[in-house]
Amino acid sequence: MFDIGFTELLLIGVVALVVLGPDRLPGAVRTAGLWIGRIKHSFSTIKAEVEREIGADEIRRQLHNEQILELEREMKAMKQSVNAPLSSLIEPGPAGEAAAKAETGTSTSQDKNPQP
Repeated sequence: MFDIGFTELLLIGVVALVVLGPDRLPGAVRTAGLWIGRIKHSFSTIKAEVEREIGADEIRRQLHNEQILELEREMKAMKQSVNAPLSSLIEPGPAGEAAAKAETGTSTSQDKNPQP
């Protein structure tokens, strides 16, 4: 993040020693260290919370997608269960033709040999 080398840190230390003096420098370094530690802790807490929220959002998204897929499967199953009986009524086979003629009261023998 920061490109600070050893010479820059040494220069900052010398300036701090000249400005603060040898008596107050250890206390100032200790206080600065505590503040830096608190800031790092705050950033790590915020980062963990954001990652947790992103993970929770991802889990919600996956659950939503699974629910949609399940609803699509149910819809296809219902569609097939409704279309199967309808297709047998619309496209009767040989058994369906015999049943249709039986319902009307005619038979194949009556069609071939009309009775007076």
